[in-house]
Amino acid sequence: MRVRVLIFLSIFSLMSLALPSTIASSSQLSMSVRQTPSTTETLLTFYGVIKPAKSGIAVAIQINSAGTWKPTRFKTKTTKAGTWKITALATAIDSKLSYRAAAVSGGKKIYSPRRSITIKQIPEVFEADPAIVISASGPGGRIHGADISRWQHPNDKVIDFVKMYDAGIRFVMIKASDTRDDADALSLKYLVMDHSAAQAAGIYTGFYHYAILPDVSDDDAVIRDATAQAQKAIWRLASIGGYTERDLPYALDLENKCVRLSSSGACQKYATRSQVTLWATTFLRILKEKTGKVPLLYSFPNFLEGSMNRSAELAQYPLWLAQYAIDPSDPLNAPGLKASGCYVHSWTGANCDSQWTMWQYTSCGIAPKYGVPGSRLDLNLFRGNAAAFLDLVQGSWAPMLIDLMPSNEATFLSVLKQSASTTDKFLTFSVTVTRPDQSPVVTGSVKLVLDAASVPSVKPTQTVLRATSGAWTLAVKGMPAGTYTGKILFSDVSKTHADSSQPVIFTIEQGPIPSASATPTSKPTPKPSVDGCSKQIKN
Repeated sequence: MRVRVLIFLSIFSLMSLALPSTIASSSQLSMSVRQTPSTTETLLTFYGVIKPAKSGIAVAIQINSAGTWKPTRFKTKTTKAGTWKITALATAIDSKLSYRAAAVSGGKKIYSPRRSITIKQIPEVFEADPAIVISASGPGGRIHGADISRWQHPNDKVIDFVKMYDAGIRFVMIKASDTRDDADALSLKYLVMDHSAAQAAGIYTGFYHYAILPDVSDDDAVIRDATAQAQKAIWRLASIGGYTERDLPYALDLENKCVRLSSSGACQKYATRSQVTLWATTFLRILKEKTGKVPLLYSFPNFLEGSMNRSAELAQYPLWLAQYAIDPSDPLNAPGLKASGCYVHSWTGANCDSQWTMWQYTSCGIAPKYGVPGSRLDLNLFRGNAAAFLDLVQGSWAPMLIDLMPSNEATFLSVLKQSASTTDKFLTFSVTVTRPDQSPVVTGSVKLVLDAASVPSVKPTQTVLRATSGAWTLAVKGMPAGTYTGKILFSDVSKTHADSSQPVIFTIEQGPIPSASATPTSKPTPKPSVDGCSKQIKN
């Protein structure tokens, strides 16, 4: 939120915050402050997070004056993810100021660490055009961007977005959600860390969802899964307060059509062209209708041509195209072109060119150059000028209470089928879990929990195979012969959905006993190392 006030006028005459005197030990409040680049105003951005995450907590900025902390008029509330941000107009120049954030959590007062900043005079410009700060500093004179995920945070190291901005990056796409629960939890962790920090440094931010397609055969099941995953993306966006004035749209990262893996990791089954296309159009349509902002689709030319059907509906969504080993500084080079002929897909133009909006031109950017820990960074270019870029940013969305991810929402678990035979074979359960409206749960997983009297001395191995959102096959290996009682338990570590269970009873007969003859082990032949950046642009 932007609060247009003069920092030093009448600021000390405000009444003190009515906060209890006890310092909280269970909650922590962080705060950072940056002067956000602008050509028309001197802007300060305060941002931070409360841990553990709590929504609706009032956060107020205090200023230190002559050794005494005084309240200011800058206030906001935390989002569901625990983040908060305030952008304020400053008028005092070349003065070193100290601030801290204050909040009340659980009836106790908490403060952030003290932060100091010296506000600098902005360069004088003669045209009040915000597009001026979106400089075309990338290869080929295009607007330069990056995309980031957990891989840019080795050992939880932070990204220096000020250095990234100074290196010419003007937008960053942040991985915000994932089909897989473990990867999704990490996405949220680093989204909270990066979103406000990037914007405070002057960088526009977008988001992306990494999709795993469902192992189903009918169109209705494809639509249900796409709807559930779109709901996850919407909940994630709502958890940080929706779209801000510096947010690019959400993107769908669709680059994998494998829906079933073998035990060795090889793909056993792929989604059909029609299923991939139906899933993508459903997901993108829901995001567009809900947020009012047109989402993007990220993929690469071979996938668009070989795994999807051409669709006029798909073509309305901006394309974020990945294609490497093409030098973007050469004005004759462009992504989406074959050496001869066309890539034929929904974004193919009349002249065989791909109608891309963003181009991921390398995965081998020199990360430290851009303030990113590690060695590699994905780099992107925006196709249009600054005005076109701002058109893509247009549109905001603030979630209502109904749009927020539920907490401990009731669930209903059903064991549709179970198969128990002999000790040498898998014990399997086919399980579905639904929400109160009968739609599939969005997060969570299932496992077999045996009653205490039934637990064998040797712990069996459980493998959960996701078929689609809210549907799994649970395979158990290593159960000794006997009759067992227990339950299939659904649980969700994110606490979006409540636990539910169904009792089960089954009998395992003794199967063939394997011979005790030793099997010689052979050492695997080491694979030669491959330099994945040997042909890529290192920028």
